[in-house]
Amino acid sequence: MTKAGIDFGLSLEIEPMEARSADSLPVDDGWQYEPKWDGFRCLAFKSGSHIDLRAKSGKPLARYFPEVVAYLSGLAVDRFIIDGELVIELDGKLSFDALQMRLHPAESRIRKLSVETPARLVAFDMLLTPAGVPILDQSLRERRAALEGFAKDTSRPEHLILSPFTRDVTEASRWLSGSGGDTDGVVCKRVDGAYLPGERVMTKVKRRRTADCVVGGFRYESDSELVGSLLLGLYNEKGELDHVGFTSTITNAERRELTSRLEALRGGSGFTGKSPGGPSRWSTKRSSEWEPLAPELVVEVRFDHVTGRRFRHGTKLLRWRPDKKPSQCDYHQIER
Repeated sequence: MTKAGIDFGLSLEIEPMEARSADSLPVDDGWQYEPKWDGFRCLAFKSGSHIDLRAKSGKPLARYFPEVVAYLSGLAVDRFIIDGELVIELDGKLSFDALQMRLHPAESRIRKLSVETPARLVAFDMLLTPAGVPILDQSLRERRAALEGFAKDTSRPEHLILSPFTRDVTEASRWLSGSGGDTDGVVCKRVDGAYLPGERVMTKVKRRRTADCVVGGFRYESDSELVGSLLLGLYNEKGELDHVGFTSTITNAERRELTSRLEALRGGSGFTGKSPGGPSRWSTKRSSEWEPLAPELVVEVRFDHVTGRRFRHGTKLLRWRPDKKPSQCDYHQIER
């Protein structure tokens, strides 16, 4: 029994199966390939009319997505546990920003957003069948068949959809080399594999995306006189240089020479649009401690996600681009 006596068939503390990162798709036999969705990973539990949604961290999500709870609660199915992804679509594209806006303390705000920007659940695995049978020990092939049977009567495009899959590596390669859209890579699962909670037995391969960025500033390493990270910029429609992220993948061998090179450009205009620092979810206690540079250096970096016209995570420095004019580094490179 869990959650005030409600029996969901499996503990709410169960952890989603995880994936290891890889640079390329596995090509041997026995793999199933699925899109890697850009949303909130979610385990959806149902027992009667009771619904619980749990994030990958184990934290409850149900209060933030009342429209998903309402739909799942109303299904003519007594119980299930589904592994999937919560997503929100805006203007034909999935929006991670819209998902984050749901994590709000005010219920009135959440209710308003649930109507204006409704979420849906993308289902890609089943852990407990509507008959109340746990199927974690069954193969992915069997679990997928159970999920497809469930989806025949329950899926609706605006509420619950079934994630596509392929067992053809050529088709998966086309997904991976695509221009982007709603997904940012491919997740690879063994067709004969069981569901192993919390274990990294899947493989994820992210779509490689690169951009040429202006180095508008830098930060020193903590308690050091050497450079720690480069601050990256792109020119906006007004011709202003906006801060869009950073890269810290600098080797120790090049750090001292690079520091001298950067210090020679120190004191320039830096970012003339959005600048580092100020309150944001990217800020740290050292956000304001940066050195502005003359906008002369260009680097090519690899990135995965873009949120709010910024790189959501740190980027990987691929190479310097002395052949590229800083003025050529604009937002068109990262817009899908």
